[in-house]
Amino acid sequence: MRRLIVFNQISLDGYIADAKGDMSWAHKDDPEWTAFSSENAGGNGVLLFGRVTYDLMAGFWPTPAALQSMPAVAEGMNRMQKVVFSRKMKKATWQNTTLVKKDIVSAVTKMKSARGPGMVILGSGSIVSQLTEAGLIDEYQMIVNPIVLGKGKTMFEGVKKKVTLRLTRTRPFTNGNVGLWYDRV
Repeated sequence: MRRLIVFNQISLDGYIADAKGDMSWAHKDDPEWTAFSSENAGGNGVLLFGRVTYDLMAGFWPTPAALQSMPAVAEGMNRMQKVVFSRKMKKATWQNTTLVKKDIVSAVTKMKSARGPGMVILGSGSIVSQLTEAGLIDEYQMIVNPIVLGKGKTMFEGVKKKVTLRLTRTRPFTNGNVGLWYDRV
């Protein structure tokens, strides 16, 4: 069975975006962080997005600015297979993207049982909460940023049952971020 991983940057108070949906606070520009991001983008996994995150990513990674500022990450993001879940979108135009309009839980259940590389959800709080509730996420990779937002969007909005996780790895970064890796128990 394919693994499904969540990779999200969060504030110290647990938000993936501020109250206005801004995530610019999560972007750091230093050699260690750039190397880590480039290494993550070098894989062959399948990226899963909700419409809002997809629009943000598709609006940046294929651009000349992305290729100039973070070439390895841009190359990986553009090369990798992508799936966007949306009932409203008419068409997904970013290269290597498939648009899925049906029920996300049944679609991801089917994807997990098929052969292929692992899958990673980036951002997409509503998708994370639905798939957490359904017990389909195997690992949560969270990068805690040293900032308190006070209000914002959590990736667990709507989760009704307790989810027990086991810490498997940590990594501090010199920019103040801390990586936390958890497996579902």
